[in-house]
Amino acid sequence: MLEDWKRGIMFNPILVPLDGSLLAECALPHAVTLARAFDAKVILLRVLDKNQGNEKTQLFDLINWQLSKTGAKLYLEKVSDRLQKSGLQVETVVLEGSVAEEIAEYTKNHRVKLIILSSYGRSGPSQWGISSITQKIVFSAPASVLIIRAHQPATCESVEEQYPQIMAPLDGSRRAENVLTTVTLLARSHHSVIHIVHVVKTPEMARQMPPTQEDVELSERIVARNQEEATRYLDQVRLQSHLDGVDVRTHLLTSDNAAAVLHELVEREHIDMVALSAHGYSGNHQWPYGSMVNNFILYSKAPLLIVQDLPVKDEPMMVEKATRERTEP
Repeated sequence: MLEDWKRGIMFNPILVPLDGSLLAECALPHAVTLARAFDAKVILLRVLDKNQGNEKTQLFDLINWQLSKTGAKLYLEKVSDRLQKSGLQVETVVLEGSVAEEIAEYTKNHRVKLIILSSYGRSGPSQWGISSITQKIVFSAPASVLIIRAHQPATCESVEEQYPQIMAPLDGSRRAENVLTTVTLLARSHHSVIHIVHVVKTPEMARQMPPTQEDVELSERIVARNQEEATRYLDQVRLQSHLDGVDVRTHLLTSDNAAAVLHELVEREHIDMVALSAHGYSGNHQWPYGSMVNNFILYSKAPLLIVQDLPVKDEPMMVEKATRERTEP
């Protein structure tokens, strides 16, 4: 049964973009974990962004460029040796061009199923939850992604990462449940607890004046009805056959801010990974991700696994627009 799940999920190959920094290498322990769980090959990728100089510096730039390429290859080979000692199948690739564009193109052309990358690399932290390069990769590459929060690069060694506590927020849609097979396999590999969470949102009432007693009672009836339905839904999810034998804990929360209470639960339960489908009920296929995923991309403190549920499409303008809207102040 476990092998059938692995074939069905097909997180193979796994791409790990690196820029030579210790911050970027924070993705490596997670790559070891996922590669072992899914019997996947790991591709270590370095993209050299070539800046064209003027004619006077052309020869000098060419020499430096060749030295940079040689250095990048040697660096990836060194990292590859570390991963191969963990028993992984590893390939190294050096490309030239714009970092995000080359990674997205390589992902599409080589049918990469999962990209694991650090929230920050050589450029370091910014005012956003992830660097601009990471953000462009996340919003342009046509694959599932695992974003690792890079805080302490000195601790990022190529040893296997553990996920004792995994959280999977569900909104009741089949699309959101896409993550369950993946997190179940990880839970079986690491004897993890899966926290399945559903948030009942309090209805928005008219704001022109304070709510009347009738408004309050109507809101309470709607919440009670939705809580009742959500309880049945969570019970049905727990009965799914592939969850047999897995430690599953369900959480039914009520709030007018679903993202806020989910972040609070991450802190309270010491969650090691948050797993979300790229879209849920309200997700529009015109955009790479739904609103909840966008929130967690920027603000999640735990590693974030986003399982993409859309087919690969050539929509560079849409991706460029989505990225620009999230980077402009």
